[in-house]
Amino acid sequence: LVLGFAFFMCFTTSAGSYDYFQFVQQWPPTNCRVRIKQPCSNPRPLQYFTIHGLWPSNYSNPTKPSNCNGSKFEANKLSPEMRTKLKKSWPDVESGNDTKFWAGEWNKHGKCSEQTLNQMQYFERSFAMWKSYNITEILKNASIVPSATQTWKYSDIVSPIKAVTKTTPLLRCKYDLSHPNKPELLHEVVF
Repeated sequence: LVLGFAFFMCFTTSAGSYDYFQFVQQWPPTNCRVRIKQPCSNPRPLQYFTIHGLWPSNYSNPTKPSNCNGSKFEANKLSPEMRTKLKKSWPDVESGNDTKFWAGEWNKHGKCSEQTLNQMQYFERSFAMWKSYNITEILKNASIVPSATQTWKYSDIVSPIKAVTKTTPLLRCKYDLSHPNKPELLHEVVF
């Protein structure tokens, strides 16, 4: 009985069991500002939220996205139209190698969703969510525009997002290690 249970647990884990998806958008200027070892390839990062990933996740450990087995990323499965959309919505803001970034996200997270979404559907769904939950526009409409001098409370940012999306996002922030006494910088918005 113990071996049967252990086999079942190994099978469910390797098959990529998950409870829900985390849709994560990132603010490129923060992403580039907190990099210590190597600066971002573009000295002037994009000034709008971009996709970081769509991560199958579990209630037992929501901060650690699921990793699982599945088919490897195949760039040729993305249509030219989808590639164009992803270059705007899901660019690699650090190194500039978009295809490598997409491959990394699919291979680490996306392939967990193959029971629900194939590779093309995974990227199509991510793009559709980015268009539907345009964090840059939501905040701009609430007169919240990123600034080097202006600061906001957590609730100042969450409230307008929640009003539009009808869900409470999680905000992830990072410290700017080059200015340790400064407030944290908004890094990601997670649904």
